[in-house]
Amino acid sequence: MATFQLERSASLPSDEAWRRLTTWCRHGEVVPLTRVTVTTPPPTGEGTVFVARTGVGPLAFDDPMEVTVWRPPAGGSPGFCRLEKRGRVVLGWAEIEVRPGPGGRSGVVWREDVRVRFLPPACDALLARAGRAVFGRAVGRLLRRD
Repeated sequence: MATFQLERSASLPSDEAWRRLTTWCRHGEVVPLTRVTVTTPPPTGEGTVFVARTGVGPLAFDDPMEVTVWRPPAGGSPGFCRLEKRGRVVLGWAEIEVRPGPGGRSGVVWREDVRVRFLPPACDALLARAGRAVFGRAVGRLLRRD
């Protein structure tokens, strides 16, 4: 599996950074060639399921995910969310942590462990680098956009 982690600082309070990162449909606005559909009714919590469809035409694939841990930031405590990837092509997990920081800022840690079926383990380093680049840009855009 390809594992990567990225950290960002945002000039937002932790509850707003959390909202921006966990409004799942917004990910489709910042990840190239991706559309996200939430398949369970709101509000988001443990058990929420959504699907990221990535690609074009016959080269597209679905990446279904389920929220398995949901702890929004509250009372100075960090927020933590864990997603389990349960697709035919993409497997693994992602974790989002949002911590309150000094001066009303927040710190974000995104961890991901991903496996793409049919890719040999020799591709893990390249997959981790690509994931860090794509999600690094996406997290930055989500934290900047309202």
